Amino acid sequence: MTQLTRLFLGVLLWGAQASSLLAATPYQIAVIPKGTTHEFWKSIHAGTLKAKQELKAEGVEVNILWKGPLREDDRDQQIQVVENFTSRRVHGILLAPLDSQALVRPVASAVASKIPVVVFDSGLKSDKHLSFVATDNFKGGKMAGEQMGKLLNGRGKVILLRYAVGSASTEEREAGFLEAMKAFPDIKLISSDQYAGPTRETAYSNSQNLLNRFGREADGIFTVNENSTIGMTKALRDIGRAGGKVKLIGFDAGSQSVKDMKSGDVQGLIVQNPVHMGYTGVRTLVAHLQGKAVEKIIDTGVKLVTAENMNQPEIHELLNPPLSKYLGQ
Repeated sequence: MTQLTRLFLGVLLWGAQASSLLAATPYQIAVIPKGTTHEFWKSIHAGTLKAKQELKAEGVEVNILWKGPLREDDRDQQIQVVENFTSRRVHGILLAPLDSQALVRPVASAVASKIPVVVFDSGLKSDKHLSFVATDNFKGGKMAGEQMGKLLNGRGKVILLRYAVGSASTEEREAGFLEAMKAFPDIKLISSDQYAGPTRETAYSNSQNLLNRFGREADGIFTVNENSTIGMTKALRDIGRAGGKVKLIGFDAGSQSVKDMKSGDVQGLIVQNPVHMGYTGVRTLVAHLQGKAVEKIIDTGVKLVTAENMNQPEIHELLNPPLSKYLGQ
């Protein structure tokens, strides 16, 4: 056996041992949400832990490294989190981009470092990521607009309260709502350029400002995420226009909004399945790491929830996800 042959065989053996060691090591999956305080993100986290639990039963060890920015408008911090996990050489990243453009570069850097990235919840203006796991947000916004038209019998004045510039998921909801409004020529959009901001507090303050101008003439309002719905509901109570006097349709199903629907202050919620989204994101990454083909776009579904259907078993589970079952472990 020549020295060159021995060297070649040695490299092959080292590679096989390294591959065996890697396979025996738990997959380190970094999950980076837009924030961590809202119930939506807690449901995402629960879904990732559900996937971890099921994969363990299948003989696959996964560690979920959960870390998001403190505020849902801190793009710089989210970029830093992505870069830190890239430096740590995790096996994969599951990311909900705060900004569809600002996160393009850090994602490209992660992919260049051979770290696959699955984007979830909110889109990214890039083709570098492995898969996009999300709600069809345009469809959800359109569902909200169609329901608003029905509630108002095709006539009235409506407010669209946006969320934040650069958030692809909510921008798609807004666009879907505006598209649906075109079918109702007798519904006038009296405000569509105001933003709720990243917290319940900013949403409440900005809702108050909006209602100071239009609160007495508005017949319907669409709010595009959890905190904007909660803030607007509170602001409507302040001026005595809750309880259906203004038809309020929100997006997402935080426990407070569910209570507000039961009390009659919210007339509709467009509901995602964040547990399924987090679960599917992790399963997609692990499937790829195991050499399996994965879909480029995975739609995790969206439902219109009203007081009339909220107690149906399928809807009830969406409104009351088993967070303690997974987050308590």
